[in-house]
Amino acid sequence: MAQLTSCIEMMDEGIGRVSQIIPEMPAPEARLCRLMLMVGTSLEEELEFKLKPHKLNHSEFLTLMILYSRPDGSSTPGELCEYATQGATNMTRIANALVKRGLITRGASTEDRRRVEIRITAAGKRFVQKMLPPMFPRVAVMFAGFSVADKRQLDRLLRKLARNLDQLNESIHP
Repeated sequence: MAQLTSCIEMMDEGIGRVSQIIPEMPAPEARLCRLMLMVGTSLEEELEFKLKPHKLNHSEFLTLMILYSRPDGSSTPGELCEYATQGATNMTRIANALVKRGLITRGASTEDRRRVEIRITAAGKRFVQKMLPPMFPRVAVMFAGFSVADKRQLDRLLRKLARNLDQLNESIHP
């Protein structure tokens, strides 16, 4: 696979040519959208690379991390679908895989027997505590050369973009 920076150079050239043909194209915005998609794909590939030895995919990892980060270690399938941006069918597959490995349990809520509750197990917590720290050095390398202010600004700008996307989606799906 080509280096990300080479692909970005090619993308810049392509957007430059298209904007000459179609001058009204919002080239800076198109460049930013494509750049974020390319970087996002690369981040996803990096995460998948680190998860592969643990026999997890991104969706399973995210579901496990959502449960791990919850104060009581539990959630409902509907909440997990929303937070992990997964459909109900895929969330069932994810939960089945994590239950089979003993990392989570699924059962009736103690508060409302009609509600299904998914909970991280003690083994699931130990698994996260073991697998997560070795990932930290590669994350640090990704942000090498970023000052605290750079990271804060990137965070602020990405959240601003997220709010704009939410507004755009609300106008399409009120």
